[in-house]
Amino acid sequence: MPTLNWIGKDAVVNHHRQVPYHLLRCDNKLSVGDPGSGNLLVEGDNLLALKALLPYYAGQVKCIYIDPPYNTGNENWVYNDNVNSPEIRKWLGKVVGAEAEDLSRHDKWLCMMYPRLQLLHEFLREDGAIFISIDDNEYQYLRCLMNEIFGLNNFIDTIIWHKNYAPKGTAKHFSSDHDYILVYAKKAETWRPNLMPRTDKQNAIYKNPDNDPRGLWRPNNLAARNKYSKGIYSIKCPSGRVIEGPPKGSYWRISKDKLEELDRDGRIYWGKNGNNVPAPKIYLSEVKQGIVPQTIWSWRDVGHTQDAKKELVSLCDFKDSASVFITPKPSSLIKRIMQIATDKDSIILDSFAGSGTTGQAVLEMNQEDHGQRKFIMVEIEHEVCQSIAAQRLKRVVEKLDNKENGARYCTLGVTLFDESGQVCKQVKFDDLARHVFFTETGEPLPKRANGKSPFIGACRGIGYYLLFNGILGDKRPDGGNVLTSKVLAGLGEHDGTKVVYGESCRLGKARLKRENIIFKQVPYEIKVS
Repeated sequence: MPTLNWIGKDAVVNHHRQVPYHLLRCDNKLSVGDPGSGNLLVEGDNLLALKALLPYYAGQVKCIYIDPPYNTGNENWVYNDNVNSPEIRKWLGKVVGAEAEDLSRHDKWLCMMYPRLQLLHEFLREDGAIFISIDDNEYQYLRCLMNEIFGLNNFIDTIIWHKNYAPKGTAKHFSSDHDYILVYAKKAETWRPNLMPRTDKQNAIYKNPDNDPRGLWRPNNLAARNKYSKGIYSIKCPSGRVIEGPPKGSYWRISKDKLEELDRDGRIYWGKNGNNVPAPKIYLSEVKQGIVPQTIWSWRDVGHTQDAKKELVSLCDFKDSASVFITPKPSSLIKRIMQIATDKDSIILDSFAGSGTTGQAVLEMNQEDHGQRKFIMVEIEHEVCQSIAAQRLKRVVEKLDNKENGARYCTLGVTLFDESGQVCKQVKFDDLARHVFFTETGEPLPKRANGKSPFIGACRGIGYYLLFNGILGDKRPDGGNVLTSKVLAGLGEHDGTKVVYGESCRLGKARLKRENIIFKQVPYEIKVS
């Protein structure tokens, strides 16, 4: 498969593995509504935030939606749409090095996106999919990145969002009236979209002029263009008129025997006078109770850019017109994605949260269909996250008046390990337990039944234990973080192979082998990626 190369690629291909794990710190003052609702709004660089969230949500997200910078080069508004922000420039200089000064606008965008897409791939469930808004500035490059990271075979389709209801008179060449939404699945061979609800307009074409007891129906065309060996024959109508055969260049879509069988069953309509070309009936009760999603989405159905701005202004207070987002997405657009790609209890991740449209869409859709979906949103800009996204969520929660709605506001805390490689003093047992379990198994830590036990969980027949921060007692004469005979006697809870993390071990190799124990020393044998 052809791949895309650019200046700086070698530095970022495996960078997601080198990103340190940070702890998440919750801010109750900035949290919205019920912070225990399961929704998260995280302030911080999404690369660091995604790595911090991975031990909690790896392989659990059903739908990812992101609206990354389109890289238009527009720096003339407060939320610029390029990759020249101070944070990204600093990151590029650190990761790419001196080459960063020579990067083109597209090189920078690719360097920024690659490790973030790598991490996003790890969040998806096996039946999950990712939807990415983009325009022509980076569409072709994004396709190449996605083919490389998600796999060419997992490309689903490109959706066209008709975002403008009127042409732009200021356009230099053409009025650009659409954006793209690129769709990839974790596993395309098994991923299936939900059907879209049938509309009243679609159902209105079904009638029942002959009082058929099967109910509403619509006529189907008997003629088709596809060649069919049994599709050329004459038909005698009830009126006596003979139809010599199908129209030129076409064939009857069913055989003569099948036509006669359907007619005996009352499933053929010949017109009021019995003189029409026979039409097989398609009954509303027998069609799919939903419509296969299509790839062209009109603003009439999912909203347009002006809808999005009006929606945002109605929910958030801005100091002036220049402070308003110029490219927000309407919540109806995100709801359409969720209709297609989520169940009522799914987790939805948006790591380029911006004004928080995804959170609004999740809360409102849950209200509409009594769902229990949860969202995780990440926004790098401090002012945007606190003053716009959090404010928007607060107003939506108030409007919906549901006590169970809300979102926990989090920031990035310290890293798990300090510069010397030691576990940071602020790290608690559960923090390190999540990291150890995830790096050992690739799965999030299950809920622990006993918060005072060193047993943190089992996976594929192996039990994992952590002796840390006095679990089993710092004041014990043999040391709570040291694996001794007394500590071993208190482990319990798992009969198979045990992997025990601790500061040191006083058991000999023979004893460890006999007890089926693998000992790993903290912090030196804790994986960092």
